[in-house]
Amino acid sequence: MTVKTQIKELSELLEEYNYQYYVLDDPSVSDSEYDHIFQKLQKLERENPDLISPNSPTQKVGGIALTKFEQVTHRIPMLSLDNVFEAQALTDFMQRAIDKSANAETAFCIEPKLDGLAASIIYENGLLVQAATRGDGQTGENVTENVKTIANLPLKLRGENIPPLLEVRGEVFMLKAGFNKLNEGLIKAGEKPFVNPRNAAAGSLRQLDSKVAASRPLAFYCYGVGVFAGDFPDSQFERIQQLKGWGLPVSEEVKRVVGNDNCQAYYQAIQKKRPNLAYEIDGVVYKVDNISVQDKLGFVARAPRWASAYKFPAEEAVTVVENVEFQVGRTGAITPVAKLQPVFVGGVTVSNATLHNKDEIERLGILIGDQVVVRRAGDVIPQVARVLADKRDPETTREIEFPTVCPVCQSSVERIEGEATVRCAGGLYCEAQRKEAIKHFASRKALDIDGLGNKLVELLVDQKMIQDPAQLFSLTTAQVSSLPRMGETSAKKLINSLQVSKKTTLARFLYSLGIREVGEATANNLASHYKTIEAIESAGIEDLKSVSDVGEIVAKHIYYFFRQPHNIEVVSKLIAAGIHWQEIAEVKESELPLLGQTFVITGSFDKMSRSDIKLALQALGAKVAGSVSKKTSTVVAGEAAGSKLTKAQELGINIMDEDAILTLLNS
Repeated sequence: MTVKTQIKELSELLEEYNYQYYVLDDPSVSDSEYDHIFQKLQKLERENPDLISPNSPTQKVGGIALTKFEQVTHRIPMLSLDNVFEAQALTDFMQRAIDKSANAETAFCIEPKLDGLAASIIYENGLLVQAATRGDGQTGENVTENVKTIANLPLKLRGENIPPLLEVRGEVFMLKAGFNKLNEGLIKAGEKPFVNPRNAAAGSLRQLDSKVAASRPLAFYCYGVGVFAGDFPDSQFERIQQLKGWGLPVSEEVKRVVGNDNCQAYYQAIQKKRPNLAYEIDGVVYKVDNISVQDKLGFVARAPRWASAYKFPAEEAVTVVENVEFQVGRTGAITPVAKLQPVFVGGVTVSNATLHNKDEIERLGILIGDQVVVRRAGDVIPQVARVLADKRDPETTREIEFPTVCPVCQSSVERIEGEATVRCAGGLYCEAQRKEAIKHFASRKALDIDGLGNKLVELLVDQKMIQDPAQLFSLTTAQVSSLPRMGETSAKKLINSLQVSKKTTLARFLYSLGIREVGEATANNLASHYKTIEAIESAGIEDLKSVSDVGEIVAKHIYYFFRQPHNIEVVSKLIAAGIHWQEIAEVKESELPLLGQTFVITGSFDKMSRSDIKLALQALGAKVAGSVSKKTSTVVAGEAAGSKLTKAQELGINIMDEDAILTLLNS
């Protein structure tokens, strides 16, 4: 038998033992026998390094440390989940799904909500080739080397009909026993222990040295798929079972259930079982089982309409409000923050809790010195749940005085009618808002100033080189190169980027100003409606409300922004600095060739991003929808288009690939 054959057979034997141990929970050999075979494979690989496969079981021990993580763009966004906190809200979610599917017997795939870190893992021809964190949902970090070290995750899929491309999505977490053992070791070594398993899992997964990650007791459970090639069941539950059949780990608590009573009963049962589970959970996830119905329900904002997380009641503790401070955010929102006597709740020590706004303070009836019940809403954000008024001591309590001027810049504060939040009127001049305002101004979707990262913005402000966005364009190469870690070459690149960014669009410019609740879509609508910055500046509230998607509150935000002299001054300085855009011509209906047509964009594209295709189609009069229906005119299908493409084919809808849509847009 050749050495190559021996290595192959030992690797396959260890993979089989791993599958029995981690997936089937039915080991056929002792730990000592497993270790003996593992060491034998290691010896052969050391003697024959050219025969080591990247998917060998020995590679789970970690490799060379990285200097940083690369960014990974998810082919399909990794969305978050909407949360519900009471039984009626879950019932309402289920009823909406039943109404949409027109089937009273709609099934739901139910699973425990693991308290870990979401990850995407890609297998090509059955081999693990990439793993990434969720990140912001669009872009995550490449943590492939660390994920490869997770003991229960196969580097190679097993079984039949393995697709050439499969993206598995799931949760990286840490078992309670492993977490306790890890903390014991850290304490013995004189190091700071982790507060909870979730923090430990997140910290371990983001270690630049994969050997450190390999030493941590991480685990992984699948909860779904992203992109894939080939056939796949039209059922969420059956997809999970298929993943299990290919050797991937899934929770044994995943069930398929029909009916509100059964769904509620699962929640009650798993909540009772929670203390005895081997891992931490913070609720239950409910997903419509039928994939076609999922597609029909679609998405809202950053969450699917076909899934919801029913969170467990937040953990609570009693403490004392020692003081209340006021923080000023990027948009000038002045937020009261309760400074608490430190208390351990929900797995962390809490010393601050948001009081949200003046209305919330009045609703709670809270005084400084009160004893209060604090909870971590959704096990994440600390907040004051209620005041223990019966324990109040009039001698030691006092009222909370809301500031009449900004606590940072002493500008006047204002409160728009119909809004609960009090805001600083200091705009871009307020020091508390300055850094975040300039970061937003320079961001990719705004002026897109290449090389002007967050840390550089902070440095420029701290060094008092800039106090508002307009002063960016007065910077010189000499000034920038004098900063730490900024050589002349980097400085020249930044100055050049600033010059390039001056040519923009009215919509991007409006978005860059950071006007409250004016996102990309609203900025585009304002630009299309008014055509010039002067027209927007002079528009009244009622006139602004005539713009698509602009309601009373947004209209007031825009109106008051352009009534502040310092804001007008900054806008004028920016235009004087050379920022310009092509005037938007009046558009006639005859110049909108796609008016009345509905497009759906799915999959990933190489030459043009999905968002750019969407904007281009909308500029030609088309409506861009999120799901395929009989009303859809055309589906634009990129790589790994998935179920939307399948549905379009079934309905006989016109389908365009990337080249075809680019030809259409260019024409």
